Amino acid sequence: MTETILHHYPGSPFAEKVRLMLGFKRVDWRSVHIPVIMPKPELMALTGGYRRTPVLQIGADVYCDTALIARVLEELQPAPTLYPAGAPLAPLFAHWADSALFWVAVPYAMQPAGAAALFPGATPEMLKAFALDRAPFAAGIKRQTAVDAAAALQHHLCALDAQLADGRPFLFGAEASIADFAVAHPLWFIRRAAPVAGILQPHAGLADWLDGMLAIGHGSSRPMDAAEALQVAATAGARVATAVQPGLGFDAGQRVSVAATDYGTDAVAGELVGLTPTRVTIGRDDERAGRVHVHFPRIAFQILKEKSA
Repeated sequence: MTETILHHYPGSPFAEKVRLMLGFKRVDWRSVHIPVIMPKPELMALTGGYRRTPVLQIGADVYCDTALIARVLEELQPAPTLYPAGAPLAPLFAHWADSALFWVAVPYAMQPAGAAALFPGATPEMLKAFALDRAPFAAGIKRQTAVDAAAALQHHLCALDAQLADGRPFLFGAEASIADFAVAHPLWFIRRAAPVAGILQPHAGLADWLDGMLAIGHGSSRPMDAAEALQVAATAGARVATAVQPGLGFDAGQRVSVAATDYGTDAVAGELVGLTPTRVTIGRDDERAGRVHVHFPRIAFQILKEKSA
């Protein structure tokens, strides 16, 4: 069986979301640690330019964005489900958490006292390099001040605490859903910024819920070298079957680029080999990774036809 490989780094909030989902699904996985900032040569060989963390690899198939990764894990291991029938709004709630809640949590946690805890031992030069790396990455997002972020965060925390006030174990009731994992990772990030994490303390029900979510753990993983992951892709031979559905504005084999529309908008170019209302796949060739299919969700990503020379 082809191994499930996660390319991530320990401090990434979105990687924590996927690590918890892997633990929830009881999927054994391989762990490839990637650099926190560019350059990331091995990851770029797989993705063709997509640099958001994390990335999931199964053979020569590379999955970008945690919304799509969650769907792939659901296909890989259907039970327990991330999408219970009684919570049809959970994916939309997860989208809110991954965007609105996340972009309040980050500037709040990254105020100076919090940043010092998140990057223990980092030199001023290292922190400057991190800031320079992330500046173009988040150019499409208007960064809130710590004061504004605190005000918005208090509002969100009160609402989340109220949602759990009836004693339900998860946000949408008796079963965990994708919404729980999407809310957990921004709060995990704040909790790690210990000097400013006191903002969570007044919300006892929410704190207990977060304890329970983090207790799920990351399941069973073994480390893998980035070069080995490239070799896995290069020798995979086959990729997941894909097709371009008609009537969606594009044709199979077209040269296209795909990019996120919110942040980390680096485009990935290649041959269109798969398109549905929910997923887009491009094929690309790399001298180290071989023939790779890179998959993106259709929502929050834009497909553009490459102009003829």
